[in-house]
Amino acid sequence: MVGSTLAQQMPTGQSALVQFLPIVLIAIIFYLLVFRPMKSRQKKVETMIANLKSGDRVITTGGIYGTIAAVKEKTFLLRISEQVKIEVAKSAVAGLQSEGNPAP
Repeated sequence: MVGSTLAQQMPTGQSALVQFLPIVLIAIIFYLLVFRPMKSRQKKVETMIANLKSGDRVITTGGIYGTIAAVKEKTFLLRISEQVKIEVAKSAVAGLQSEGNPAP
């Protein structure tokens, strides 16, 4: 009698797989909708930053518009006015300034 109740309580291999299937599907959907697009966006930004050169007009994550005056190993020297230059980390560059949206 004791043996038959243990057999009824223990799940079979197939039912355990069926229980984990929704979790696996959610993980796959989460990867496809969140992680993959995030990785491709990050690659595009890294490529854009690697291709920046002196004279390119950029905007920083802090909202500062400027022109790259010099490129260093880990930083850019931005000219934000005729007499004003600042040094910013390469990771602080959010993107190129578009032609149709000039700096104020």
